[in-house]
Amino acid sequence: MSSCYRRLPNAAISPPADVRLQFSHLRTISVRSAARDGAFPALRFAGTSRIPESAVALFLGGGWPRRRGRSSEVGCRSAMGEVIGELEVVGRRKKAAEVAAAAAATVILGTGNRVLYKLALVPLKEYPFFLAQFATFGYLLVYFSILYIRYHAGIVTDEMLSLPKTRFMLVGLLEALAAASGMAAGAVLSGASIPILSQTFLVWQLIFSVIFLKRRYRFNQLLGCFLVTIGVVITVTSGSGSGISLKNAGIFWSLLMIMSFLFQAADTILKEIIFLDAAKKLKGGSVDLFVVNSFGSAFQALFICLLIPFLSKLWGIPFNQLPSYIRDGTACFLNIGSLSRGCEGAPLLPVLFVIVNMGFNISLLHLLKISSAVVSSLASTFSVPLSIYAFTLPLPYIGAASSLPTGFVSGAAVLVAGLLLYCWCPPPSTSTHTKVS
Repeated sequence: MSSCYRRLPNAAISPPADVRLQFSHLRTISVRSAARDGAFPALRFAGTSRIPESAVALFLGGGWPRRRGRSSEVGCRSAMGEVIGELEVVGRRKKAAEVAAAAAATVILGTGNRVLYKLALVPLKEYPFFLAQFATFGYLLVYFSILYIRYHAGIVTDEMLSLPKTRFMLVGLLEALAAASGMAAGAVLSGASIPILSQTFLVWQLIFSVIFLKRRYRFNQLLGCFLVTIGVVITVTSGSGSGISLKNAGIFWSLLMIMSFLFQAADTILKEIIFLDAAKKLKGGSVDLFVVNSFGSAFQALFICLLIPFLSKLWGIPFNQLPSYIRDGTACFLNIGSLSRGCEGAPLLPVLFVIVNMGFNISLLHLLKISSAVVSSLASTFSVPLSIYAFTLPLPYIGAASSLPTGFVSGAAVLVAGLLLYCWCPPPSTSTHTKVS
């Protein structure tokens, strides 16, 4: 990497009044050291440089006195352009690696979340409503505990906590509505039909991101999302008779389940909007994801409490019998007393599910923060065939392992092809030049 020096004696310089940067000395730096030491943000394009645009234009345009020829100035500009170009390549590679690592963590935790949910219902098969409420209010306690620790560590600032809470309230409402409608439809629909209907989640996300985020997707991205959906449907429906189940359940419950995924898709798009707007209000900073998780979960718990009479009825529990149901569910969860018969595996399996589900939610929100709602949805979708394969393994407490669907390999191949097609970026048609401002 070539470097460029220019000695500017104080007597020969009359800088403009709006220059805010003091030049002390120049030193040779490499691209790697510049990226490590944080030089890259200082060399960004217009709007992020500490030197006002007018001053830079005056310097590069020849307004300042100089003692070298035009070739020296061109050499400086060329060297700086090379540095910025290479730093941008390094930055893009680091960003892609971070997104890939977050997506892999989301896939692994998503698979574990689906498997452990099934295992957690083995001891709590009579108390699924208890498990849902235990998870909801458990998240609230853990999220605010982590938020408190991060606030005193200086990671969460007062500016983050002072963000308007209206959108957090809307996040909680959407999550509560998604849970209520999903519970109502899930009580009627078969287990094999729900993953099929869940593929509408990605469709809703694409529509909402176009409408509210003004995003435009390339043809290969739309085709990739379509192939991912088709791959999941092929994987789930192979030999399961899901089409008959959907027909027998009726159109109303299928539409209600689709509405549940509409609420979930709107929730993820709203969280992405919160992250984008917070970056503007925090002057380039980023709101901590535990701020979003904590306040979103708080309002979700509030709306869940308001909907408990409705939700308990969905599970066939009269509201006046709810206290005794909670007491019996607690006894089964703790695996103590006369009600512990048939609760083998508790509390280990339910606690493991809650921990993994919490990690999955955090990783999913982190992936959404550094990429987009659609990318996080694709990573979550990829866990569907992996969890189907996991149930073919000899898992404890679950009895005989299920057989692999006949169309599993073909469906998984279509899904992977869709993911690769979505991630494929066509080469630019014209070369671009870096402009320093």
